[in-house]
Amino acid sequence: MSVIRTNAAAALLGVSPNTLRSWERRFGYPTPRRTEGGHRQFDLAEIEALRQAFVETGDVSSAISVARERGEGPSTPARLRSALSAFSEQKADRLMEESMAVRSLERTVELVLLPALQGLAAGNGEEGHSDALAGTPEYCFAWRYATGWLAAAQRVAPPSTRDEGVLIFDASRQLEMDGLYVQALELCARRAGLRVLALPVDLDSTRIGGALRALRPNAVVLGGRCASLETVGRLVYATRQSAEGTLVLDYRGALSHTGASTVPRIGPGPVEAVRMLREHIEDPAAPARVARAL
Repeated sequence: MSVIRTNAAAALLGVSPNTLRSWERRFGYPTPRRTEGGHRQFDLAEIEALRQAFVETGDVSSAISVARERGEGPSTPARLRSALSAFSEQKADRLMEESMAVRSLERTVELVLLPALQGLAAGNGEEGHSDALAGTPEYCFAWRYATGWLAAAQRVAPPSTRDEGVLIFDASRQLEMDGLYVQALELCARRAGLRVLALPVDLDSTRIGGALRALRPNAVVLGGRCASLETVGRLVYATRQSAEGTLVLDYRGALSHTGASTVPRIGPGPVEAVRMLREHIEDPAAPARVARAL
């Protein structure tokens, strides 16, 4: 469950921390937990439920009554996981829509969709990079739902507004969490205005020239963990031949960390990864030029 400190909770509600503490004393809501050091931690779902009710009513007393009556609050990973475990696509769609009423699409993906699937993957014994996945029916259904939802969101993403191009090499396999994280990265990068092309890593490196000339990538992002260093190296070399000086970035541990690699990592979530990606592209002094280790 996501929790936030007093200042962040107050900012989401548009009030001061003192006001939030006074609501807690007067109404007993929202109800924070306490850390060992005595700091308040508020349930993000509870804060967002109160925020939505406050917008609707304009009165804190009424808003608290509404938020308490609704109980569940806005969508959470646990609620989405429950819907997917029950094979209810309709309920999952409704929960995703509810989340986007109070969160951006990017935050819905990062705070609801991916954690829900991660929870099912943990129960499935899936860690994103195993050699083979039998998969439970619940996880398989959820994985297909998620990849379909992400693909639909990508189809309606606005056109690129920036000149920078990003080439993503995907080394994940079907039913792996890594594949969903790569797909989420592509979606978030497109929505950030970047030109994006995602390709599987098991391509003939001698035949990608057309794609490289069309995209003119400023950065290559390696995602997934099912390709050998030799395979990745050939693709990176081919990319360098067409676009000298292209950045190479590792998304969520696509390359084994040996201590000698010069490839910077971005992530761990797609929102943070896109922010770091843009910083690397925009900073000419970024130490992320194509890795000698490859």
